[in-house]
Amino acid sequence: MHMFPQLRKIERKYPSDVVVIGVHSPKFPAERETANLRAAVLRYGIEHPVVNDRDFRVWQSYAGRAWPTLFFVDPRGKVIGKHEGEITFAGLDQVVQDMVAEFDREGILSHKPLTSRLEKSLERESPLLFPGKVLADPASGRIFIADSGHDVIVVASTDGTIQETVGCGTPGFQDGDFATAQFRSPQGMALNGGSLYVADLENHAIRTVDFRSRVVTTLAGTGEQARSFNQGSSAAQTPLNSPWDLALRRDTLYVAMAGFHQIWTLDLKTGIVRPFAGAGHEGLEDGQREQAWFAQPSGLALGDDQLFVADAETSAIRAIDLNPPGLVRTIVGQGLFEFGDVDGVGDEVRLQHPLGIAWRDGTLFVADSYNNKIKRVDPVSRRSTTFLGNGQPGDRDGVGPEARFREPSGLAMLDGRLYVADTNNNLIRVADLATSEVGTFKLRR
Repeated sequence: MHMFPQLRKIERKYPSDVVVIGVHSPKFPAERETANLRAAVLRYGIEHPVVNDRDFRVWQSYAGRAWPTLFFVDPRGKVIGKHEGEITFAGLDQVVQDMVAEFDREGILSHKPLTSRLEKSLERESPLLFPGKVLADPASGRIFIADSGHDVIVVASTDGTIQETVGCGTPGFQDGDFATAQFRSPQGMALNGGSLYVADLENHAIRTVDFRSRVVTTLAGTGEQARSFNQGSSAAQTPLNSPWDLALRRDTLYVAMAGFHQIWTLDLKTGIVRPFAGAGHEGLEDGQREQAWFAQPSGLALGDDQLFVADAETSAIRAIDLNPPGLVRTIVGQGLFEFGDVDGVGDEVRLQHPLGIAWRDGTLFVADSYNNKIKRVDPVSRRSTTFLGNGQPGDRDGVGPEARFREPSGLAMLDGRLYVADTNNNLIRVADLATSEVGTFKLRR
C-alpha cells in the first residue's frame, strides 16, 4: 500500500515510457480470490494491470522474497534490477529516469502508450464506496461513516437521513470548510464534543472536523509518510505512517499507527504525539508495552482500563494495560503466518486479518474481515465464537449465520445495535445484539 503513491507518480510522469504491472502474490487465503483482489484494485485506485499470482508462479519464477519487491525490466524483457522493500519516489524516479534515457539512446524504447479498461469503469454508482470505519454517538444519535472510497465523512441520523457530508470528494490534503476540505482514504474516527478526529490514512495525518465552525484542520502529521522511526514531538511537525484507527480517553487520543506497527498517543492538551506501545518490529510478542511487537494494528476499542487492538497482520486480538505495569497480552492469535477460521478457546482460535473491534459489557466484537464474519471474543476466558455470518461473501440480511458480509472492517455500538462497515459491499449493516438479526442501513437525503 505504501508503494501505490510512488508508483502513481511514476505513471503520471512517464505515461508513454513506462508500464507498471502489479503482481499480487497473496498471503491470506481470502486474498487469493479474484473477486476480492478486484475489490482491492478499486478500493486503492489502482490504474495499472494487476496479475493474480494466487499460486505464486510469478513469485517463484522471479525469485521473490519480500513484500513489496520491485523488478525493473528493459524493453527486451530482460530483468535488469531488483529492489526489495519500500523506496521513496526520489530514489525510484532516478532509476526510471536513467533507464528511459538509456533505452531512448539505444532506440529500443517505444513511446506509444498502452491502453486498458479500468476496473472502475465497470462499477455501478453507490451512496458509499468502500466505507472503512463507522462511529456511533449515543449523545446525539448520529452515525459517522468514513466513506473511504469517496474520500469524505458522511454524518447520518439513525433512520439513515444524511445530515452532513464533510469533504469535497476529490482526494487530496487540504484544510478548509466542509465543501472544500480534502481527505485521502479516511478511516478511524473519535468524537470529542463538537470535534470529530479522523485518521486520514493515505495522507498520514490526523484531521479535526469542527462542527461548530464547520471547518476541517490538520491536528497531526505533515501529509507525507514518515520514512523512519521517531520518538515524536509536536503533532503538526511529526510525519506519521498510516494511522488506521483512533480511540479517545479523556485528553489522550490513541492511534493505531499501522505503518510503524505501533500504537501512538496524541496529547490533546500539549499537542505532543509519540509512540505508546510497540517497539516497531513486525510480529507478535507480548510483555512490557514499549518492547511488545505488533503487526499492522488496524482497529482500537477502549475497555475498562485496557486498550484492545485488532492486530491485522498477525490475525490477533491484543490487550494493552493502560495502568502500570503497562503490559501487552494476546487474547487470541498466534503470529504472522497462523490464521484461519476456528472458534474455540485461547491458542486454538484462528482469525483471518481482523480490521475492526468494539467493546460492550465485557465482550469484544471483532470484524473478522477476511472470514466475512463478526466474532464475539471474551477477553478473560479467551473464548471466540461466530456471532454473525457464515463465512461466504455476500450482502444477504438475516439472523446470525444467515447473514453474509464481504470483508467487514469497522464496528460501532449504539442502543443495543451493532453497526458494521461492510467494506466490499459498499454498505453499512445493522445487527440487533439481542436477536442477532442483520439488516442494511439505508442512507437517504
